[in-house]
Amino acid sequence: MQLFLDEVTSKERVLEDMNKMNAFGGGDRLTGTRGQRDYCAWLKDEIRAMGIDVVSKEYRFDRWEAQEWSLTVDGQPVAVSSPFHYSGLTGEAGVTAKLFAVCNNPLDFQRARGKIAVCHIRNLSAISSKVAFNKRRSLPADLEVEKSYRGPVSTSFVKTLLTFWSLRLAGVKGMICVWEDMSDAMVDGQCLNFILGYLKVPVLWVNETEGKKVFAAAKAKKSATLRLTGRIERDAVTESFHAVIKGTGGTDEAIIVNTHTDGCNFSEENGGIGMLAMMRWFKAHPAKRNLIFVFVTGHFRLPVFRVGIMTSNQATGRWLKDNKEMWNGGRYKAVAGCSVEHLGCTEWKDVNGVYTRTNDIDTELVYTGNKHLDDVYYKAVQGRTLLRTMTLRGHNTMHFGEGQPLSKKHIPEIALVTAPDYLCSVDYSGKSHMDKFNLDLMYEQIHTFVRCVEILDGMTKKEIGRSQPYSLGLGKLK
Repeated sequence: MQLFLDEVTSKERVLEDMNKMNAFGGGDRLTGTRGQRDYCAWLKDEIRAMGIDVVSKEYRFDRWEAQEWSLTVDGQPVAVSSPFHYSGLTGEAGVTAKLFAVCNNPLDFQRARGKIAVCHIRNLSAISSKVAFNKRRSLPADLEVEKSYRGPVSTSFVKTLLTFWSLRLAGVKGMICVWEDMSDAMVDGQCLNFILGYLKVPVLWVNETEGKKVFAAAKAKKSATLRLTGRIERDAVTESFHAVIKGTGGTDEAIIVNTHTDGCNFSEENGGIGMLAMMRWFKAHPAKRNLIFVFVTGHFRLPVFRVGIMTSNQATGRWLKDNKEMWNGGRYKAVAGCSVEHLGCTEWKDVNGVYTRTNDIDTELVYTGNKHLDDVYYKAVQGRTLLRTMTLRGHNTMHFGEGQPLSKKHIPEIALVTAPDYLCSVDYSGKSHMDKFNLDLMYEQIHTFVRCVEILDGMTKKEIGRSQPYSLGLGKLK
């Protein structure tokens, strides 16, 4: 593949920028943290160094932060995989009570009143991926969506929704969620679940190995001490910002390129690094249309920042609501969008119970807003040497990633949202999961999105077309 981006941004520069991002903190770049704020300040400095103005808007919210956590069962320490984010906090002494096994139904939670509930969170297998996904096409052509879209992220999103309401109503003193049918290494450090409101009840995640000890103790009616200390920072500051590279065509039409800035490892979220490289290219080679680069906050605190009540609504919706003149015909009229998330991801899966690299490319899931944009994407990937990609249509009101708000506003988009099982995992070693990073892949993906913008820029608004509505029913997986 001819890497034309070398003219303004080398592969080495992308790696340097990645290391800079990681230096601001791995799991410490969640919404409103010092790490995220420093990362955003650096991004803005880099953009201004190109001679491009930045417009920023601050938001304030109550920021939850876990500081220490531990679990003791029948007097013996039990290893904790991670805290359940945005759950309740305890004092230094924690909470002590008898254990009670629940099966994720409201009646069991009621019987656990005054106790510490223990809950099975088993890897998804019964729910067909046809409910959430509708494949357009792929390269290679025989690439398929998993029959049941498994892993920590999807499993936690589906299986803890009921937990939210049950915990708030039942009066339990705490809860232990046990990952099952997933290796201990896969579930370590998972920063989940971030789509729920504040639970108020303290909750910890443990892996299946440790969970067997906990369930045995619950069956024997033993007690446990659950400790999750932290703080709520009132009126914490975070920001979204955007920058415009003016087009040469004298038009108010624009293409939006967006991502989010909060995250917990190299992949979540490195879209801003990719966008910096894109901006350096388009600063040197302006498009005819205006290019609006949008960096949003709130992806990891969606109940506060999303617009609307649906859990799939993403944080870019807040930016669209607060900046209508930038896309709805006030100053600019958006005719298309490109969402850039989770670049350079290798695939890691459980193989015979061992978490290991199974492919140098995790499947690049890409939503395309209509058939014309699907064609644009496959034209843009021509010549790539590293390619394992699948395009999707938004389906049954589900559209994952920050391209979703563009689609909701009828802005046809091409949105990358690769979803490795480590996507939301904090690397407690401090290395930000860089052992799972593929620099060559990220560099090719950046080229792809430069090409997407260039091809879109050469099309008329009519040729780009309208954003298709969600498909309904059972989707195609192959």
